[in-house]
Amino acid sequence: MNFDERIERRGTHSVKWDMMESLYGVPKDDGIAMWVADMDFRPPTCVQTALSKMADVGVYGYYGNDAPYRNAICWWMQERHRWRVDPSWVFTTHGLVNGTGMCVDAFTNPGDGVVLFTPVYHAFARVIAAADRQVVECQMPMEDGRYVMDFAAYDAQMTGNEKMVILCSPHNPGGRVWSKDELQGVADFAKRHDLIVVSDEIHHDLVYPGHSHIAMPLVDPTITNRLVMMTATTKTFNIAGSHSGNVIIEDPDLRARFAKRMGGLGISPNSFGLHMAEAAYSPEGAQWVDELMLYLDGNRKIFDDAVNSIPGAASMNLEATYLAWVDFAGMGMQQSEVNERVFKQARIAANHGPTFGTGGETFLRFNIATPRSYVEEAAARLKDAFRDLQ
Repeated sequence: MNFDERIERRGTHSVKWDMMESLYGVPKDDGIAMWVADMDFRPPTCVQTALSKMADVGVYGYYGNDAPYRNAICWWMQERHRWRVDPSWVFTTHGLVNGTGMCVDAFTNPGDGVVLFTPVYHAFARVIAAADRQVVECQMPMEDGRYVMDFAAYDAQMTGNEKMVILCSPHNPGGRVWSKDELQGVADFAKRHDLIVVSDEIHHDLVYPGHSHIAMPLVDPTITNRLVMMTATTKTFNIAGSHSGNVIIEDPDLRARFAKRMGGLGISPNSFGLHMAEAAYSPEGAQWVDELMLYLDGNRKIFDDAVNSIPGAASMNLEATYLAWVDFAGMGMQQSEVNERVFKQARIAANHGPTFGTGGETFLRFNIATPRSYVEEAAARLKDAFRDLQ
C-alpha cells in the first residue's frame, strides 16, 4: 500500500477537506485538514474489490444471509483480540455514534446520569444531552504527561442518579491504551454504582508497537451482565462513510432490551457497510492494518518531535489512535491566540479541545493519518507560526 500518495479529496463532498474553511477559517486551496477522524488513505484492496463486485452486478438491493459477515467479525475478534464472540451477540448499527445513542435510549431513562471520563470524544456528550439525559463529567488527571483515572474522586461525585458509564478504550483524544488494572478499576466502579458499561473500542486495532489493547470482556467476566461492547471496521480501515458499527452484547437480558429498541426504531444495516466489513475482516485486511500502524508510527514521531520543540507546547504520547492531542497551556497565551496562529498562520484545521469536555480547554487535536509529506509540512508550519517563542 502506498500511504505516501496524496489523494485529492477537495471537491469530493469530503467533510474533512471541503468544510475546513467554513468551520475553521482555513482556506481550502492551501490548508491542511487535520481535524475530523478519517484517514487520507484508500482502504485495502480487498475492500475495493468487494465494492467493485457490487458495482459489477449493478443492483443495490437488500443484503441477505449475513452469516458470513457475522463470522468475519467473530474471526477478527478472536484472531486480533483473543476475544471469543458468538454471532448471535452482534447488532449492526449505523456507526457507533448511532450505537451510542441506541445504548442511551435502550438502557437509561430521561433525566438519568451518564458518566464520561473527560476529556473524551465529543459526540458522547452531544448524544447524551440530546436524549435529555444528564452528562456527568469525571475529569481525568494527568500523571507524567498521560491521563489516569481517579476512582476515589469519581465515587465522591456519584449521586445515585447515574445509570451508565461510557468508556473510550483506547482513549480518544488522549491516545491511552488502558492497562488491565485500570480497566478493572472501571469494572469495579460500575459494580459499586450499579452502572451499565458501554465500552467504545472503535480504535482497538490502531495500537502502536509496544502496547496491547485488552478487550473489556477479558478483564472481568463478572461484568458481562452489565457490559455492552461497541466495535467497528470504520476507523480501522478508513470506511467511515459506510456508517456501520457493531454493538456486541453477551448478556441475554441486555441483548433482548437492545433488540427491542432496534426493532421499535426499524433499524436495519446498510448493505455497502456489510460488504466492506466482511472483506476487511480478513487476513489481507490484517496485513494492511499492520503496515498502516508502522506508517502511522513514523508520522507520530515526526509530528511529536516538531510540536515538542516549540516552547510551551506538549504533544501527549500516543499509545493508540492517529489523533495527536496537543496541550498549549505552557505557552501562557490565550487559547484564542493559539487558535489564530494554528488556523490562520499555519493554515491547519484541528479540533478545538474544549469540545471534548472538562480538561480539554487548552488543547487542540490533530489527525496525523495523512501522507507523510502533509505531516512534515504541518510540522514546519506549526514551528514557523510559533517561531517568536523559539
